[in-house]
Amino acid sequence: MKIGLCGTMSVGKTTLVKALEYEVEFIDYKFTTERSKYLRDLGIPLNTDSTVKGQSIFLAERASELLNENIITDRTIIDVMAFAKCADSISEDDAKKFCDFASTMLGDYDHIFYVSTEGTIIEDNGVRTIDEEYREKIDNTIRELLFEYRDQIKDFTTISGTTEQRLKQINEVLFP
Repeated sequence: MKIGLCGTMSVGKTTLVKALEYEVEFIDYKFTTERSKYLRDLGIPLNTDSTVKGQSIFLAERASELLNENIITDRTIIDVMAFAKCADSISEDDAKKFCDFASTMLGDYDHIFYVSTEGTIIEDNGVRTIDEEYREKIDNTIRELLFEYRDQIKDFTTISGTTEQRLKQINEVLFP
């Protein structure tokens, strides 16, 4: 299966992917986490400064993950689409074109889990923005995109709570 976790920054997606690595059900899976610091250090603008070129690199990273058979990733194409829509330097028209193109790959995920912001606070990792309003804007945009492109998504579940609660929710959905 191809499993993606989506959600705004600092909701525990990477923590959750790292915890899933220890679950016996996923022994044959590849686990990937975003490389924001590496990409930022290459000069790729992040957060509100992102550009179409920058988001295209993030999209290529997500698309390359989908070439694997069994993968769990802490970002999805939905996340990339949301950052493109919220970037100051990307026009609304260009963001729409970008999202329409990117959405053609959404059906490759067997399951997308939206990780809710409920009970989470922003942690400063030195890369992502810690702007609460921007975090909320990204979160709202992700939820809007999940609704807008729902017909292209095979399976989707919202998860929340502690890492342990989220692990349980994922297992209940994937292995009923």
